[in-house]
Amino acid sequence: MKFLIAEDEIELQQSIVTYLQRDDNICEVASDFNEASEKVAIYDYDVIVLDINLITGSGLDVLKTLKREKKKAGVIIISANNSLTDKLEGLDLGADDYITKPFHLAELNSRIKAVLRRGKYGGDEIIEFNEIKIDTKSRTAFIKDKAIALTRKEYDLLVFFISNKGRVLSKEIIAEHLWGDDSDLLDNFDFIYVHINNLRKKLTLEGAKYIKTAYGSGYKFIED
Repeated sequence: MKFLIAEDEIELQQSIVTYLQRDDNICEVASDFNEASEKVAIYDYDVIVLDINLITGSGLDVLKTLKREKKKAGVIIISANNSLTDKLEGLDLGADDYITKPFHLAELNSRIKAVLRRGKYGGDEIIEFNEIKIDTKSRTAFIKDKAIALTRKEYDLLVFFISNKGRVLSKEIIAEHLWGDDSDLLDNFDFIYVHINNLRKKLTLEGAKYIKTAYGSGYKFIED
């Protein structure tokens, strides 16, 4: 999963990043309003953890932009103020959840998982596409009830493909989803070919031939 942590308290920001990265999530950060606004305009995220009181501006204005641009990211707003007004305003603007400082990182992580289940998977921990079944809690994939051995990147790719089935995904979009900001430092996309080809071989071996090459554009996950 790919997250944006928009928090101006750097110690808390880094604590959240360290905690979430333990599950191999990609975490990008924004330390003020301007940086948060720029990143949500350019990139897509699964969940955004958004401080209401950002330096140089309000996180609620970032939230307004997200909703105006119809971004699909789940949003959890955080604030040092246990204010009902702040909570209601954030939820009215379209935030998925609200948490007040100080909070335990385990609680934040639990809320993030709940937002992901509600948003991407309709509240379920199981994703299914024909004979493919994915258990998002254990990060395990099955084809016809047979467990398939996938690397972390292959698993993330499969979830990304199924979540965007029928849509052409460019190499740039795939790289940015899997590596976040670090994708900008790459000289080429050879690593994407390797991961996609390995995943396609494992799926094809079990009769699941869904990864198609859109020549000149990228890849898509679709039935024949």
